Amino acid sequence: MSQELLGLVSIGILFVAIFIGFPIAFTLIVISLAVGWFALGGLVVNLMTLQIFAVMRDPTLTSIPFFLAMGYLLEQSGLMDRLFRGFQLMFASLRGSLYLAVLVTATIFAAATGIVGSSVTLLGVMAAPAMRRSGYDVRMSAGAIAAGGTLGILIPPSVMLIVMGPVVGVPVTDLFAGAILPGLMLAGLYAAYCLIRCHLNPELGPPLPREEHAASVGVILKELVLGMAPVVVILLATLGVIMAGIATPTDAGAVGCFAVFVLTLLYRRLTWPGFIQASRATLETSCMILLLVVASNLFGAVFSRLGSASYITSLLLGLNLSPTMLLLLILGVIFVLGWPLEWVPIVLVVVPIMLPLVRQLGIDLVWFSILVAVCMQTAWLSPPVALSAYFLRGVVPDWPLMKIYQGMMQFMVLQILGVLILLAFPALALYLPSLLHD
Repeated sequence: MSQELLGLVSIGILFVAIFIGFPIAFTLIVISLAVGWFALGGLVVNLMTLQIFAVMRDPTLTSIPFFLAMGYLLEQSGLMDRLFRGFQLMFASLRGSLYLAVLVTATIFAAATGIVGSSVTLLGVMAAPAMRRSGYDVRMSAGAIAAGGTLGILIPPSVMLIVMGPVVGVPVTDLFAGAILPGLMLAGLYAAYCLIRCHLNPELGPPLPREEHAASVGVILKELVLGMAPVVVILLATLGVIMAGIATPTDAGAVGCFAVFVLTLLYRRLTWPGFIQASRATLETSCMILLLVVASNLFGAVFSRLGSASYITSLLLGLNLSPTMLLLLILGVIFVLGWPLEWVPIVLVVVPIMLPLVRQLGIDLVWFSILVAVCMQTAWLSPPVALSAYFLRGVVPDWPLMKIYQGMMQFMVLQILGVLILLAFPALALYLPSLLHD
């Protein structure tokens, strides 16, 4: 068997092992060492050493624990409760007002943290009781909460974009800038869908009862101002200093983490058990992601050394398809893999395999990365994995899992529409990065 085919066999073994349930990081390491030793001998040990030290020296990846800590601290502190309450009062007289309040809050929360699990959990705790009390449709309620929570994987500061930057060789600041408009576009699609459906069928989301309306406009303004204040501080401390060119994502992550910690102390919303839980979750998730980065880099190094990546590129180019069709083929593969897999193995294993072909086609890497990121949102909404469903079911156990799935599938169609819009209008992803460079 040639080395190129051996690399393809290793990918097959990898996906079979992941589907069976073996831990992804250790599976990557074992397969890389086994296949590498068989084909390359002792060289694979040198590759492993180089990849470990390359990850340890990468300053961009050190921002991951900071942004994770921001998200977990916000989840524990409850600083977003007042913001949701303000939007709930503001839209109370509209049909589908709670859907709109959830999606606006989710969009703002996504800009304060890049953790999907925290977003879905927090939105479920805040919104589900009000939706249940107001007679909202369970399917659309679950879909709005789950879809809104997934915006955290796209809107900066997204942990996935931080990991993807070094993988594709693009500055994380460019990916952050490129993701803002597509993220807002998706949030707008979600909101428009909910409002149109509720206008056509008011039973899906009736206006809130009169007793739940604000006593005056002043009450609404007070809730919004007090709810927005911590978010504005966090955004200025993170995205503000990044986009202004004052600090790197790592420095901004440290400043944002400190800002969130101080705010939780000032608002007296953080308990000692909550702080311990947030710290433990940050440590566990950071270790998992960074170990996966090391393992996937080793697998990618062995795969490239075997010549399998070049073989796939030449094979696909030999199909004589147009660049647009090849891009659709790549995105289709990523979309399908997003159903059974999380974003981590796709970004760290599949994307590097496709990268030589993308470069050969002359596709802008920022645009490609944002397209992949939008496709990856489906990994949180598509059964059978659909982790958003399990996060939501954990905090709203009386909502049947099948109805949660049915609600999420509606919004997954909107995400496909978002991908098509982004394909038709690349400027959505490229305009803001071009302003940064100017």
